Amino acid sequence: MKNIHEILKELGIEIPADKKADFDAAVNENYKTVAEADKLRTARDTYKTQLDDVNGKLEAFEGVDVNALKGEIAKLQNDLAAKDTEYQQKLADMEFDTDLETAISASGAKNAKAVRALLDIDALKTSKNRKDDIKAALDKTKTDNDYLFKSDEPIMNPTAPTNTGGGTSDPLAAMRAAMGLPAKNN
Repeated sequence: MKNIHEILKELGIEIPADKKADFDAAVNENYKTVAEADKLRTARDTYKTQLDDVNGKLEAFEGVDVNALKGEIAKLQNDLAAKDTEYQQKLADMEFDTDLETAISASGAKNAKAVRALLDIDALKTSKNRKDDIKAALDKTKTDNDYLFKSDEPIMNPTAPTNTGGGTSDPLAAMRAAMGLPAKNN
């Protein structure tokens, strides 16, 4: 590539030696201006392309009813709130069921389903002091329907052993007799 001095020499223009430094400085300054102009053109083209893209995207929203979109957003937010409420209710029901089943098991119920049917579940769910109220309701049910619960009392009708070997009070003698052995001599 030819430099500027060679091009000017071919055109018949000669720059005096004492002015070459000033000429080179002016050319370099001009080159900076040209380079800045190129940068500005590139930036302008980039901004123009971005503007065209944005305008194209805005055209996609032409005819869209903003109020309808706001209504749809409000509906979706309400649906989300309802789902959250439903989830919280299910979680509270699971906690209540766990507390109730634990209390029924601890009370010694023979049939948890039958005991649960006798309780006022709705009142117990809304109770402020749930564990104490469940215990009180189970105690009342146990008092009214003790047959549904295991008894802690000892057996009230003990039976005496039968056939003690002919009236003797020695159980070993009865066993000897059953085996056909002679009675033990004391």
